[in-house]
Amino acid sequence: MSVPETPHTVLVLTALPLEYAAIRAHIEERDERVHPDGTRVEIGRLSGTPWHAAIAELGMGAERAAALTSQLINWLRPEAVFFVGVAGSLKDDVGIGDVVVGTQVYEIHGGKQTPEGFLVRPKALPGSHALEQAARSAVRDMPDVRAHFLPIATGDVVLADAQSKIARFIRRSYNDAGAIEMEGSGALQAAHLNGRLDALVIRGISDRADEGKSRADASGSQELAAKQAAAVTVGVLRKHQPRKGSSDSEEGPHRRGDGGATYGGDHIDFRGGTFYGPVTGKTDGRR
Repeated sequence: MSVPETPHTVLVLTALPLEYAAIRAHIEERDERVHPDGTRVEIGRLSGTPWHAAIAELGMGAERAAALTSQLINWLRPEAVFFVGVAGSLKDDVGIGDVVVGTQVYEIHGGKQTPEGFLVRPKALPGSHALEQAARSAVRDMPDVRAHFLPIATGDVVLADAQSKIARFIRRSYNDAGAIEMEGSGALQAAHLNGRLDALVIRGISDRADEGKSRADASGSQELAAKQAAAVTVGVLRKHQPRKGSSDSEEGPHRRGDGGATYGGDHIDFRGGTFYGPVTGKTDGRR
């Protein structure tokens, strides 16, 4: 399976077509690539940055996001992963058109049902410190963006009733969360398990997760929210710099492992690392 040769790649993922369109508008010289299993990305240059961005529209749901994010990480070898799009607000002071940068992401459905009630077993993944710091710096120079740095709740639910049982549960159990969405925890989990990559969830607020959601969506709030989230993502990448000496064009399909070793299809290079134990090699192409 060939790896697209692009220097300093970041992976920017979305769930919905309008979210994809918002980030795609910032990518120049796009080239479509297709994974052997059918997942499609467009890879292009992010103007004003050292980055090439690989963008993909994955569809809805955390499990789907986790599986496809893992697939794309192993294929493209990005240096960072973003999940970008729209979300519902969980706070009175987080308004439509605002952007929530996820300091951490909660997976809200974990727990145990007992005769005494549902006992929450929280699962939380932090956003990348480096990317969060870049976001804090970027939004200072973006007067048209009102940003909040708060936890984000991920659940397989479209919340359109602020008085519902699930809404009350979120307020009680995850009361510092600023927004609710459906994919962030899956993407962050995949980034964590595949090389502990820098990853961040950035969401524009399109509704207040209440009975007014349909009216807000009809007014164009989703397009506005997606545009604001995409703008913040680009701002982050103008601040965040690639790791020194790392690019796909230099390392190709080789991966760096613990201890500084790199490994490819037929060799292991321990320069810069320490190896303890025996080594068995081959020189004539036979096992």
